[in-house]
Amino acid sequence: MARRRDLQGHQERLSTATWSVLADHGLPGLTLRAVAERAGCSTGLVLHTFPDKQALLVHARTLLHERTAARADAAQASGPEPLDALRAVLMQVASGSDDKREEARVWVGFLAAALADPELARLHQSHNRAFVGRIQRLVATCRPDWSPEQTALSATALVALVEGLNVLAAVDLDTYSAAAQQAAIEAALDQIRAERPAPPPADPAAAPVGA
Repeated sequence: MARRRDLQGHQERLSTATWSVLADHGLPGLTLRAVAERAGCSTGLVLHTFPDKQALLVHARTLLHERTAARADAAQASGPEPLDALRAVLMQVASGSDDKREEARVWVGFLAAALADPELARLHQSHNRAFVGRIQRLVATCRPDWSPEQTALSATALVALVEGLNVLAAVDLDTYSAAAQQAAIEAALDQIRAERPAPPPADPAAAPVGA
């Protein structure tokens, strides 16, 4: 059990170092030596923990998804109403802090790696589709009067919006400031917040006699 904890600790430590190298130097600067230096260990320890760079990337990508999914769970639980929960989940993706912008740079690094790595591409698709599914369920809760097609389209548009804002803010915070991101999300939520059609008036002829 102790050896398993040690292995998990090494894996998390090296995954964190991988994120840091990706954030600072992008995919071209990601080498096993760079990860080892950032983690404060030898390249031999990296290779003892992961057989190659691809295995390290897969683990780091999976761990990043687990952490962001847990953060989304907490954000969703914090909303007292369906629309509040949807807003909270979307806002926790936005790059409103230095940590979030660093995470966005890491995400871009993984996306770039996925273009040439089928396993990373599969992980990216799986994680993204899980997030789209979460947003789709939240939209459906907010607007039960919408068709499944309308709900799915809205969810896809919302995910594209927040992921795009997240990435663009990583390189152009002047244009995509935290306030600008929040305003864009609120504008998108206006489409969901819109008044639902009023129910048709009751038919007087259907009223019981003597009512």
